[in-house]
Amino acid sequence: MRESLIAAAFQLFLERGFEQTTIDDIVALAGVGRRSFFRYFPTKEDVVFPDHERCLTDMTEFLQQQSPDGDPVAHVCDAARLVLRMYGENPAFSVQRYRLTKKVPGLRAHELSVVWRYERTLAEYLRARYAARPDGTLRADVIAASVVAAHNHALRSWLRSGGRGDAIKDVDHALDYVRDAWSEDPAGRGIDGRDDKEDVIVLISRRKAPMWRVIQGIEAALDEA
Repeated sequence: MRESLIAAAFQLFLERGFEQTTIDDIVALAGVGRRSFFRYFPTKEDVVFPDHERCLTDMTEFLQQQSPDGDPVAHVCDAARLVLRMYGENPAFSVQRYRLTKKVPGLRAHELSVVWRYERTLAEYLRARYAARPDGTLRADVIAASVVAAHNHALRSWLRSGGRGDAIKDVDHALDYVRDAWSEDPAGRGIDGRDDKEDVIVLISRRKAPMWRVIQGIEAALDEA
């Protein structure tokens, strides 16, 4: 029933326009009553963004499961990728929604409120991680805003292209800027491909040395590092 309501709503939005379509029109086309509509969607705007509540829940659970010893910047970047995964589950629908949202000011305002909830979820996690720092709240809020901005820049570029290209690669590249700027874990740094000196090993070996000895030399150097 939920999927039928979404399909009916978008069919009417495309045919008549969002403002000209009523909830009564949607339930009539879907063959259900108004009560059924409100069981799934509080407002007409919510039918345009049907999966964000689930994604927000998934994001919160994901962050709760992360190790307290891990890199918090990496964790919030990974959490943001859950949003991309949601959009990627149905690219045609995502592109269609993006184009509709651009035309309707009320939908853009609704989308901004959803984006703010994602940012708040990331910021709350980071605030807890940086609670011991004097600037913990500021750092958390700035990083959360950076993650959302980087993710959405790449996502919207993909949507504007009609869903063409590699959205995962583009989002990863954008989030690398965030990790390069804020991560305290050296493994999370280096968007330009520059490695720290500790990560470079130079091994001199005889040309005819067997491969097992070369590997043994590399392992020994890593152990010393």
